[in-house]
Amino acid sequence: MAALRWFVHSACHVLGYNQQGEEKVKVVGIERLKEKRVNGGCCSEFQMPLHYPRYSKSEYEKMEEWKVDLLLREYGLSFNGSLDEKRAFAMGAFLWPDQY
Repeated sequence: MAALRWFVHSACHVLGYNQQGEEKVKVVGIERLKEKRVNGGCCSEFQMPLHYPRYSKSEYEKMEEWKVDLLLREYGLSFNGSLDEKRAFAMGAFLWPDQY
């Protein structure tokens, strides 16, 4: 029982919970998140887009270079190469094997 009490106390301390209630937890959590961003911690500017690209192989083969670049950049991917290489990379990244 003492071990459980210690664990709960430690967790509350880490989260910043005190007798003033749950609002303190939220404020402390936000401040820690800001610190991590400033110090280059776990948080990055990349956010996974909500949709998965739904292009066919023929659409990738006709896609203009700026559109391929935009699509790759949207998913946090960078690729230097010719247009054909970028298209092949995008197809490899976003098409299922049976769609080739």
